[in-house]
Amino acid sequence: MPPPEQRASTPTSSRAAGRSPRVLACVLCQQRKVKCDRKFPCANCVRAGAQCVPTLGPRPRRRRFPERELLDRVRRYEDLLRQNNIPFEPLHAPVAEDSRVVESGDNARSEEPNVGEERDVAVKAEPELLEGSQFSDTGEVDSDDDSEEDGNDLTHFQFTLGGNAINKMFDEAYKNNDEGFIFGSRKDNVDLSTLHPDQVRIFKLWQIYLDNVDPLLKVTHTPTLQARIIGALSDLTRISSELEALLFSVYSVAIMSLDDEECRTSFGSPRKELLRGYQFGCQQALLNCNVLRTGDRECLTALFLYLVSVRYETDPRSSSSMLGVAIRIAQRMSIHDEKANTRCGALEGEMRRRLWWSLIMFDNRIGEMSDHKTSMLIPTWDCSKPRNLADNDLQPEMKDLPAAQAGPTEALFITARSELGDFLRHSAFHLEFVNPSLKAVARDTKGDGMTDLERRIEDQYLRLCNPDNPLHYLTIWMIRGFLAKHHLLEEYSNFSPAQHSEAQRNSASSCAMRILESDTKLMKSPLTKRYRWHIHMYFPFPAHLHLIHDLKKRPTQEHAHEMWKAMSENAEIRFEDMHRFHPLSEIVSRDILQAWEAYQAALGELGETVSPPWIVQSARTNFNYPYNDTGSCSAEQPNDPEVAPSLSIPTEHGIPNLLSGMEGFGSAASGFGGYSDIFEQAVLEGDAYQSGWPTMSFYPMW
Repeated sequence: MPPPEQRASTPTSSRAAGRSPRVLACVLCQQRKVKCDRKFPCANCVRAGAQCVPTLGPRPRRRRFPERELLDRVRRYEDLLRQNNIPFEPLHAPVAEDSRVVESGDNARSEEPNVGEERDVAVKAEPELLEGSQFSDTGEVDSDDDSEEDGNDLTHFQFTLGGNAINKMFDEAYKNNDEGFIFGSRKDNVDLSTLHPDQVRIFKLWQIYLDNVDPLLKVTHTPTLQARIIGALSDLTRISSELEALLFSVYSVAIMSLDDEECRTSFGSPRKELLRGYQFGCQQALLNCNVLRTGDRECLTALFLYLVSVRYETDPRSSSSMLGVAIRIAQRMSIHDEKANTRCGALEGEMRRRLWWSLIMFDNRIGEMSDHKTSMLIPTWDCSKPRNLADNDLQPEMKDLPAAQAGPTEALFITARSELGDFLRHSAFHLEFVNPSLKAVARDTKGDGMTDLERRIEDQYLRLCNPDNPLHYLTIWMIRGFLAKHHLLEEYSNFSPAQHSEAQRNSASSCAMRILESDTKLMKSPLTKRYRWHIHMYFPFPAHLHLIHDLKKRPTQEHAHEMWKAMSENAEIRFEDMHRFHPLSEIVSRDILQAWEAYQAALGELGETVSPPWIVQSARTNFNYPYNDTGSCSAEQPNDPEVAPSLSIPTEHGIPNLLSGMEGFGSAASGFGGYSDIFEQAVLEGDAYQSGWPTMSFYPMW
């Protein structure tokens, strides 16, 4: 038998032996990449007066990478198993009908696909890297084309070089690049191990995190992370930068969830001082693990928790920009892609889903407070909703995700919220506000979609809750408040001011009252004290505005007394801890007093009297408004410019100060965020309620 190198050229038949040898382009034409007439000397060389040198043989084929050969063997064996109906677990899930043809005979083998087909198989069949939608290290394309043209070398490079290799190349090329434009420059002289609290405080902060923060986010897996924290405490100087960033982010959100008195009692330091130290440590740790180029879920989780912790001291517009960075990192890691998540194993895949949904729901709320057009709660991604599973139901060695629990678990809140969020991102009325161009792809819900959703959530989640359990109580009233809010939003979307009937007005006002009543229950109950940091983010300001202007328009409506009561109770409990600024601005106070005067006049005609509620008394105290002899406020605004309220946002008692503190611990600058321009245009100019019905421009204030 001839050696392999000779066997390659040995004729296999008389037909092949009689075939004339293939004539290749001359050397000079190949170098110049011009068409050769394959005569010697060729026309190009004669014209150029150059020596024509024929090519002696075909170019050597590219050496195949061992990984590719191994994959081809595996595929070959899988084909044989399929042909013989032998069950097995394939290396990769089948993506298309195999195009390879098996020849008959002793030396049967699969014909290799052409360049385009093989490239397609490589892209579809081989797993993506977890850190992004790039090709794996074995994802090169081997060309078997024997034509003399080289083809597209750039395309070959892109498909042959794996994702890890590209990342390493980037790391080498930009190793001196500083990411300090996000968190400032890295402090090389700071030993982060000295910024960690002592072991007792670490466990105390960890427990606060588990009690106050984790149930509302569920972005960390308690059993595995707790074991790693215990192991890390023996030597904090040797832990990974990702774990260190996560630890500092846990410290930060734990302190953020407390008030100043609790911080002084538990840790002997002011809340602001503790936050500053732990947030600085988190920033430096995030820089150490190259957060902007990371492919590590733990590092992204640390960034997310850090952004939650700085929320109350940050302008919502800045928070929105930073969340955009976090979401882009998540997209590069393919966390938004369900196909990528299913390849990560049960535990990792579910933690990726939880992180994505927490990011998106937090981003949606920040978007409502700054610029609703930036919301990512849209139908352009396919990450599945997290399942109703306790952390102990998820184990690292699991291959398949367990079925969701029928009853409430510690993931109750995030699963119910994700159910609502998934409905919203496919609903026409939500997309009309956040991204009208996507309204065409909204789901066509038969019947009353919001009512059906409310019934499903009540039956599947809320009906099974125990109102004496803090997390269950929060879930009941927060989800009901969310549902009422979006019922009201749907009312705004479905009817124009010229179309709404009395029944529709009543329905909208009923939704606004339900929003206030749900919020009041959350603020009043001692069960929700540990979750106030989250509740403070959802001040129901537009519900107040809706009722105020509806009462101005219809002061004698059937439920007017209940509406005044709902507004007053909510405002009183929301603003009871505010000391620096008066809770009601001159602008809103004017509308409250005008609505109360109309209500009082209507009752006077019926011979009835009523005591002013807290919200009216507070408005009178805050607003230097002229009163007539009967003690009611005059509907005529004074002409004196020093007495009349300004039609621009006041700097001392205006809207920014109105909302300073509605979010719990925020400063005046962070209270109103991006609402001032919208409020000035819609309310102060009277456009939003000129027909007694709010316009869609009010959506960002939700």
